[in-house]
Amino acid sequence: MAQFADFDARGYPMVDVRTGYGQWVGSYEQTVEDAMDLEVLARLAVPGWGSVERAADLGCGTGRTGAWLRAQGVGAVDGVDLTPEMLAVARGKGAHDRLIEGDLAATGLPGEAYDLVISSLVDEHLADLAPLYREAFRLAGPGALFVLVGLHPHFIMAAGMPTHFDGADGSPIAITTHLHLVSDHLTAGLAAGWQLAEMREELVGDRWIALKPKWERHRHQPVSAAYVWRKPEQPRPADPSAAGDHALPGGAGR
Repeated sequence: MAQFADFDARGYPMVDVRTGYGQWVGSYEQTVEDAMDLEVLARLAVPGWGSVERAADLGCGTGRTGAWLRAQGVGAVDGVDLTPEMLAVARGKGAHDRLIEGDLAATGLPGEAYDLVISSLVDEHLADLAPLYREAFRLAGPGALFVLVGLHPHFIMAAGMPTHFDGADGSPIAITTHLHLVSDHLTAGLAAGWQLAEMREELVGDRWIALKPKWERHRHQPVSAAYVWRKPEQPRPADPSAAGDHALPGGAGR
């Protein structure tokens, strides 16, 4: 399994997610570019944002995604995040109906209550993707979507750059970063019961070079990945092989 440490070209001191985002909160929205996630979401074809009645925003942070969803016509948004400082900023935006400090793998939100579950710029902080995909599946109603957008694994490998911010003294601080291949997402999503409805990979182009001229060397490389998953309307049929001999054709034994 590929590890971020194998590609780390910066060697910044690293802190855990809750500590890092608690320290970053003051400058977070001034340093995270909409091109990384919100502009990618806007280009997706499958989600009909305006038809969503209730969404669960997992890893809601300062409320950027929640505010964007409400601007697209989403009726109501509940948010969950690990970092109280981030939640305080989100609370001030007023885009969420409910905000919970908690684990994305066990949110405490009601099951099958949402027609959209969304997670933005979160997956690189998770050691294992499976719990997130399973929890999203639990929250989603039949036919609901799970939209996940984040850094592309190729970019993490090519740039050797962790998620990071400048500390109080101006020196860079990294936040725990994990590397998940596209196949890791597909494996976790399919295992949880999702059906892939759309996938989009965004490349570094003129828009990104204007924002970050030093990224010219990454031109035409994928920088973001978005996955749109749909929960089946009907539950998956049970695996006959797990039901014993009576499930074999004609009741034949082995």
